[in-house]
Amino acid sequence: MDTGDIALRAVHDSDLPVFYRQSNDPESLRMAAFTAEDPADRDAFEAHWARIRTSPDVVVRTVLCDGDVVGNAAVYGKPGEREVTYWIDRAYWGRGIATAALRELLAEVTERPLYARAAADNAGSLRVLEKCGFRVFARDRGYAPARGAEIDELLLTSTG
Repeated sequence: MDTGDIALRAVHDSDLPVFYRQSNDPESLRMAAFTAEDPADRDAFEAHWARIRTSPDVVVRTVLCDGDVVGNAAVYGKPGEREVTYWIDRAYWGRGIATAALRELLAEVTERPLYARAAADNAGSLRVLEKCGFRVFARDRGYAPARGAEIDELLLTSTG
């Protein structure tokens, strides 16, 4: 599988319109499940990104593939409770890009443990997390705004 040349860099203002478009793709929203209440609310989107880009508790990076912005990846939260998250443009799914990007982020952020969450039926995301050393330790149910329903969610941790 050719992932292309994967790199992470600081988020630039010019990345935000790409992230906004990506975060409004219906299939991506369904798979992510636990999303913003209204992903189309541009003001809420801008406020969210302004907050996380200036927070000392967040390490957020733009994911590039062959120089193109294809998503973002982050670690956020308080020490001992920090979680990983990532979003890759659906056009790039299945190429190993999310795995490569998460591995690079985990090399940058070396503190452990780190946690992750995924919809129980999101096989692609669960595969990415497992390839990066995360293991399921609990199951939960929660309201998934993108699906308008309560669904099963898996909680994962990485200690290595």
